[in-house]
Amino acid sequence: MAALIAENFRFLSLFFKSKDVMIFNGLVALGTVGSEELFSVVAFNCPCSPARNYIYGLAAIGVPALALFLIGVILNNHTWNVVAECHKRGTKNFSTAATFLLFGSIMGRAAVAPVTWSVISLLRGEAYICALSEFVKPSSLDRFPAEFGAEVLARFPCKDVPANLTKFRDEVTRRLRYESQLFGWLLIGIVAVLVFLTKCLKHCCSPLSYRQEAYWAQYRSNEDKLFRRTAEVHSRILAAKNVKQFFGFVALDKEEKELVQEFPVEGVQPSPQWNAITGVYIYRENKGFPLYSRLHKWAKGVEGNGPTPEGHEMLFLAS
Repeated sequence: MAALIAENFRFLSLFFKSKDVMIFNGLVALGTVGSEELFSVVAFNCPCSPARNYIYGLAAIGVPALALFLIGVILNNHTWNVVAECHKRGTKNFSTAATFLLFGSIMGRAAVAPVTWSVISLLRGEAYICALSEFVKPSSLDRFPAEFGAEVLARFPCKDVPANLTKFRDEVTRRLRYESQLFGWLLIGIVAVLVFLTKCLKHCCSPLSYRQEAYWAQYRSNEDKLFRRTAEVHSRILAAKNVKQFFGFVALDKEEKELVQEFPVEGVQPSPQWNAITGVYIYRENKGFPLYSRLHKWAKGVEGNGPTPEGHEMLFLAS
């Protein structure tokens, strides 16, 4: 049983660490759907009061969407690469097209969860019905009693109405749910068209062939995995040496002793090297040869960040 659980967790870990954008976006969308369903069942409770319904209904759709968007921006590595780039080098080396491409990538990834939340909320209809029930014109309802107004209409989402208004409540609910779902399907269609056009534009404007782009994606993934793994080992060995210097000995397990003996660490990398491999990277070539990352560029000894006679900015951002 323990082995089975460990294997499942390993699978989930690999699945979530996948570099495939479509898989990642799908996972985000599924997680958002589950969160929205849980919110609707547990937390959503229309106040059924004039002037409060509208604010509460819009907040139920908009506030979680805004929070998910900000979380998406925070979790995107490009966001912090932009921060590092602006702090260390500024954006003067990027053209307008490159800057637009960069921010478009960040916003597009971050928009997956909030758009999914908004679509599911509209398809369910509860928040929309809560927000707009009081604005239904009584004159649009056949034989609606004149003595009832917005206060009664605002109570329709809670079904707290006189018995003689039940049929009107059902009609208003059905009408508003129709409108809400219509907006939801329209939003799905608009997003699908935008994604399709964006993918077409990306591949049409890409300076790389399909195979080279696939190779670049594999290189980025492998470089990131190897860099993280090596950095973890390097930092552990360096920490062990410093602890030993302080106490006179260091308590290491068998695996850590083997690492210390196998990989001698003399010191740390200077800050200029860290700065050279940190920040936004847009595909460039040097004398016709591709440079696939900042680390690759640093290893080749290519100086500078902007276009030069020997280095050409291709205006293509890593996805």
